[in-house]
Amino acid sequence: MEVSLTLPNLLSPQDMFTLLGLIKESRHIVICGHYAPDGDAVGACLGWQSYLYKLGKRAHIVLPNAFPDFLRWLPGSQYITFFSEQAKQAQSLLNEADLIFCLDFSQPQRLQDMASAVFQTKAKKVVFDHHEGLEPTAFDFAISHPTLSSTCEIVFRLIYELGGYEDFTRSGATALYTGLMTDTGNFAYASNRPEIFAVVALLVQKGIERDWIYRKVFNSWSEHRLRLWNYVLDKNLRFYEDHRAAIFTLSREEMKAHKYIRGDAEGLVNEPLKVRGMKLSISLREDTERDIIRVSLRSTNGFHCREMAEKYFNGGGHDDAAGGQLPFPLSEALLTAEKAIVTYAETLRGEMA
Repeated sequence: MEVSLTLPNLLSPQDMFTLLGLIKESRHIVICGHYAPDGDAVGACLGWQSYLYKLGKRAHIVLPNAFPDFLRWLPGSQYITFFSEQAKQAQSLLNEADLIFCLDFSQPQRLQDMASAVFQTKAKKVVFDHHEGLEPTAFDFAISHPTLSSTCEIVFRLIYELGGYEDFTRSGATALYTGLMTDTGNFAYASNRPEIFAVVALLVQKGIERDWIYRKVFNSWSEHRLRLWNYVLDKNLRFYEDHRAAIFTLSREEMKAHKYIRGDAEGLVNEPLKVRGMKLSISLREDTERDIIRVSLRSTNGFHCREMAEKYFNGGGHDDAAGGQLPFPLSEALLTAEKAIVTYAETLRGEMA
C-alpha cells in the first residue's frame, strides 16, 4: 500500500528553471564526489546518475580515489572511474564535460589532486552539499543545505521535486538510502526531522530492502577487520577522563599486520563515545596512499568538534562529525590532538547536554 507524502521544496521556481535548463543544455555530464568517498558521496553520485539516465542523459561518475570495500556491492559502482588509478580516462571525461555536478563537497580542495582537473575545465559546475563552508565563487550554481542529514537526502528531494520520483529506479533508491543510512549512523544522529523519515518511506516504496542493505554495510566484516578493531581499542586507545575525551592512533605497519583494506577503520572513531560521559573522540591514522595523518573527530553530549577540526587539523565538517589532516609523523599529530583537547578543556568538562 502506497503512502501519500509531501516534502517541503528545496528549490525556488527560478532555481528549478535554472537547474533543469543546465541539464537540458548539456551533452556531456560528469558527476564527482570528494576524496576518500564515503557512503553519502557514492550513494549521491549513483542516485543522481540514475535520475539523469531517466532524462535521457549520459553521465559518468569520476571520483578522486576508491571508496571502502563494503560499498562495492552498490548497483552501478563497478563503472565508476577513479582519478588515482585511471587518470588519463578521468581527465578525458572531465575535458569533454560541459556540465559537472559536485556532490557532497563544497570546496575544491576536498578533491585533493583532482581539483585542478575539475576546476580548470570550461564546464559549468553545480554543487549539491550539506556541509558548512560553501565556496560560492567556485561554482556556477549551488544547492547547499547544512541543516540536512546528507547529500543523499538533498538529491532525493531534488529528484522528487523535479518530478522524477515516479520513474526513479530501485537501484537509484538503494544507493540514496545507503548514503542516508551511513551518514546518520543508521539514523542514530542528524535524524530528528520528520522529513528524513518521509524520504525513507518514499524510498521503501521503490522496493528497497532496508534489512539487506544494513547487513551489506554493517554486517559484512572480515575476521581481520574485527581483530584490527580489537587491537586498536586494546592497545592504542588513550582516555583523557578529566576532559571526557579519547584519542587512538593507527599506523601503516599496524594496518599491514592486520591485512587492512579500505574501509576497515570506518566507524571506529565512534566507539569511544559509547563510554558514559565521553564528549569527544579523535582518530589519527596514517594514510595508505599519501604521507599525511588522516584525522577524524566525533562529538556528543553538548560538545561540537567542527571548530576544533578547523583550528587544529586543517579541516572542517559538521558540528559533531568532522575531519582533517596533519603532516607526518604520527607522534607529532598525537601531540597536536592532545593540545587541542587541553585548549577546549573548559567546554569538555562542562555540563552534559
